[in-house]
Amino acid sequence: MARIKAGDRFPDLKFDTAFKEGLSVSSVLKGRTIFWVLRYIGCTSCNFDVALISESYDKFLEKNAQVFVVMQSDKAHLRDDLEKRPVPFDIISDPDFCFYKELDIRAARDKEELGGTPEERERFAAKRAAIQARGLTHGDYEGDELQLPAFFIVEEDGTVSYAHYATSIADMPTVEEALELLG
Repeated sequence: MARIKAGDRFPDLKFDTAFKEGLSVSSVLKGRTIFWVLRYIGCTSCNFDVALISESYDKFLEKNAQVFVVMQSDKAHLRDDLEKRPVPFDIISDPDFCFYKELDIRAARDKEELGGTPEERERFAAKRAAIQARGLTHGDYEGDELQLPAFFIVEEDGTVSYAHYATSIADMPTVEEALELLG
């Protein structure tokens, strides 16, 4: 499938979360829905993003929005992590890469591409310092280590109002930028 863009219909993918089975995109759309597509729960950067989204989740709700994080992690890994650190949103378990394939979210060719431009590497270095300050450590490796992230805002009728395919690990909206995109 070609990459989706604003104005396109978001595919009605079927999925499971860490604790729920047999869901579909059309069954969960309400208000505005963000699909924050990351790598896996053991990734410190992804785990940090999940924590930041969780800490600001009330602000998303105030903007009539909900968040689903998509990860390559299997349900067991997600449940293990979420039982220790619960979050107020669902994390989609996608070890078969259904979202990644259907949405054409590509992996980087190599670690250099994953790291991005000098400015993106500098931005990621600041993030890495914040990760270390929180004491987050790397967990189990899952999926494709070179997977690039993506970010989508989908309206209740299934129309994509914003689509972003990252060109590096650091090329993603921050929580603050995501909230601004919601208006």
